[in-house]
Amino acid sequence: MKKTLTLILLTIFLFTITLTTSSYSKNVLIVKIDGIINIATEELINEAVNLATTSNFEAIVILIDTPGGMMDSTFKIVNTIENSKIPVIGYVYPVGGKAWSAGTIILMSCHIAAMSPGSVIGSCQPVSFNPLGGSEPINDTKIINALTTYLIERARMHSRNETAARSFVEKNLNLGAEDALRNGVVELIASSIDELLKAVNGVQVHTISGDVKLNTENAQIVSFTPGLRVNILKIICEPTIAYLLLLLGLYALIFGFATPGYGGEAVGAILIVLGLIGLGLLSVNILSLILIGLGAILLVAELVTPGFGIIGSGGIFCIIIGTLLLMSGPMLVTSEWLTTFYTMGVSIAAVLGGFMLFAAYKVLKARRAKPVIGVMIGDEAVAIDDIGPGSYGFVRYHGEYWKAKANQNVKKGQKVLIKDKDGPILVVEPLKE
Repeated sequence: MKKTLTLILLTIFLFTITLTTSSYSKNVLIVKIDGIINIATEELINEAVNLATTSNFEAIVILIDTPGGMMDSTFKIVNTIENSKIPVIGYVYPVGGKAWSAGTIILMSCHIAAMSPGSVIGSCQPVSFNPLGGSEPINDTKIINALTTYLIERARMHSRNETAARSFVEKNLNLGAEDALRNGVVELIASSIDELLKAVNGVQVHTISGDVKLNTENAQIVSFTPGLRVNILKIICEPTIAYLLLLLGLYALIFGFATPGYGGEAVGAILIVLGLIGLGLLSVNILSLILIGLGAILLVAELVTPGFGIIGSGGIFCIIIGTLLLMSGPMLVTSEWLTTFYTMGVSIAAVLGGFMLFAAYKVLKARRAKPVIGVMIGDEAVAIDDIGPGSYGFVRYHGEYWKAKANQNVKKGQKVLIKDKDGPILVVEPLKE
């Protein structure tokens, strides 16, 4: 009895120790930003910060490796970081990674900014796309001054180099890890996450809830796994996929109206909505939509008019030009990436447009073809079987075997005349020579 009681008390004690140790364990959440910054990235950071807050993590480390992205999404990510009660560490990683444009703005908004050896930051001047001249830096003083002041304030909040912040936007300054550390743009350089957490241990930062002293040495690293919503957004927000969804939806809509009853209208509408969400088009240039809509109307007209080529080509042209104008607003990406994206976009539009015209040609050819049934009636065939009145047999017509019936006796090998067609069955009679 005493042994049993002792065992129970020992179990309770060990369980209590386990709970206490667990409640005081140090966890650091790792979340990765790679690729283009868009709506999916915005949701990713929002989910990660919410998890870290509710689970009382010691810190959040954002691994940044990006060429840039959408300006609106960047500002929303910065807002999420600045309103986080949990310290956020921005870390340009892996070794040799980059945080260009929007990535630099996100890094400068973090409570601690760090870089890996060989990594690069900078090039924050926004760019737009000119259909006649390719990607172009935006020199509008209203936009440049606003973005410059915005980045300078982020630098001032964290006691970082304000001159460099200005040059990131106005001169497209780029800095490697060593130069960034030497010029007071980042706080440290680390080759690995473990080295980073050891270096920031004991550092005091100011969050929205007050001063926080980091306790990250030997902390348990937890990699953030995004939910289904973020994963879906990540797929449809990939610029090429989003653009493809938009075009496929447009063509599905056209076929849906041209050949009703197959659900093409519904599929097209869904794909168009997904494409617009993926492209982040909360506000869209009206002229672009008018051009795209006109292109769709011209392609529909191509399907129903006797002419071929000119109307459809005009529709494809309108869609391509409308697409080029569709995303003409400022973006925080490199000009090379934007040029590549638009080149791919125009190529996809041209290829899909070619398929559309080919399909339209086939549809028109089928519609204008002489009815097969009308041609069969009055033609000759050859009996393969003996066919008596009220019985069935087979006849050969243009090399094909057809089931047939007759009201008169037909001998095998005899030529017959096709008088009618009853569903799939031919009605024949002996050919009188």
